[in-house]
Amino acid sequence: MIEFSILDLLDLDLKEHNHLQLTCIAGRGGLSRKITSSNISRPGLPLSGFFDQFSHDSIQLFGRGEQQYLEKKGDSATLERFFAYPIPTCIFCSGGEPNPLFIELAEGSGCSILQTPLSSGELSRALIQLLDEVFAQTITIHGVLVEVFGVGVLITGKSGVGKSETALELIERGHRLISDDTVKLRNIGETHLIGSGKNPLLAHHMEIRGLGIINIANLYGVGSIRERKQIQLLVHLEEWDSTKDYDRLGEEIFETLLGIEIPKVEIPVKPGRNIPIIIETAARNERLKMMGYYSAKEFDQNVLKWLESESTKNLYYRDEETF
Repeated sequence: MIEFSILDLLDLDLKEHNHLQLTCIAGRGGLSRKITSSNISRPGLPLSGFFDQFSHDSIQLFGRGEQQYLEKKGDSATLERFFAYPIPTCIFCSGGEPNPLFIELAEGSGCSILQTPLSSGELSRALIQLLDEVFAQTITIHGVLVEVFGVGVLITGKSGVGKSETALELIERGHRLISDDTVKLRNIGETHLIGSGKNPLLAHHMEIRGLGIINIANLYGVGSIRERKQIQLLVHLEEWDSTKDYDRLGEEIFETLLGIEIPKVEIPVKPGRNIPIIIETAARNERLKMMGYYSAKEFDQNVLKWLESESTKNLYYRDEETF
């Protein structure tokens, strides 16, 4: 289980330039409580006394409606029952503040109270996105992640096949490095696969055999690096095998990572092949596919049209010869 507390949430908010604008206004003793769910709850029904299906393990969000209800109809018995649950924290939106009774019961139960000037809608969107990333399914794989023409390309292959050297040539050609050697993958919302460096302090360093460790940001400038990128293409490098039949027509193949299918190309490596240019072409081709243009399908259609026209010509000339 991921260990993520209210204090970690506040710390992450500061690292992300305080985009949630959270401050603790009461119950500081509860900042060590753990957040175990990426869901958030609007506790309108529990405040009215209906606790069936109460999502007590979620962050409780108090918008203007919940705050008005507390002021007009909130009673101590219901609030005592509310705080009997191990609630992670309560967040008051739009700069709202709880009444003294709410603060007293929250502090008595060890629950922190946070405040933000954001509206409940704004906070909900930002908080859901943040928690989805925190609780996302994660794996770490051996490879190099680069951005080529805006496409996140994950380069994999056996040790020594030339992944780092290929990435270095791509950086030299103006593309950007996200991580070398180890890449941390996260499944965001079951739709996106986001890659980043496992260790942010080491992600933008590369190990080049015969040269050693180099710092890409220092050598090529900050424009040559990125912190993270969605993975849209998987490139697998392997040593040339003369007994293997490699794809020559552009057949679509995919590899599933964390439940998400990623387009994949297998590139055989041997002396004389310019692998960086091939990867650039693969990235350009993938961008065309995103726009609905498939070179291989167009080729197939053109071949079929040509065959049909040839068949028509042959039939016509045979018919002419019979007369």
